[in-house]
Amino acid sequence: MAAAMSPAVGPHNVFVYGSLMADEVVHVLLTRVPPSSPALLPNFHRFSVKGRVYPAILPVENKTVSGKVIKGLSDDELVILDNFEDVEYVRTSVEISLLDTSEKMVAETYIWSNADDPDLYGEWDFEEWQRLHMKDFLAMTKGFMDVLGEPDSTQTRVETYESFYYKEDSSSDV
Repeated sequence: MAAAMSPAVGPHNVFVYGSLMADEVVHVLLTRVPPSSPALLPNFHRFSVKGRVYPAILPVENKTVSGKVIKGLSDDELVILDNFEDVEYVRTSVEISLLDTSEKMVAETYIWSNADDPDLYGEWDFEEWQRLHMKDFLAMTKGFMDVLGEPDSTQTRVETYESFYYKEDSSSDV
């Protein structure tokens, strides 16, 4: 599980580019919405992932990912994000540019762990995600946090996602 990543001592800045750009999702995970600023991540591309409603990023020359940097996370909050991003992502330090000041800074971000994944395609769109998927994603995220709070829980976010999104598929097979 991604929680094995050992965080440096906070506060932490995390560049987000997908579902975590929605303050509602961040609030469910952290029970607060930390300050943030719009930011760009150069030389990366944001892909859609077949069978998922959230994106993946990988290094791609001459591409740029727009997102935001969430500032001032505690060590515990970073562990929550590590658990949420699970084994599909690897937390990595990157250099980003803040849009409001053009200042460059180092932040953590979550890069897709399988660079050769055949399920990556096209470009993921945040506004489309908000319209089509955010409501269900928020419900899944609340379920993940409920499970994470259980003392002996071993269910990962990927397992929570799959049980939430694919429950209709499995019930129709009966």
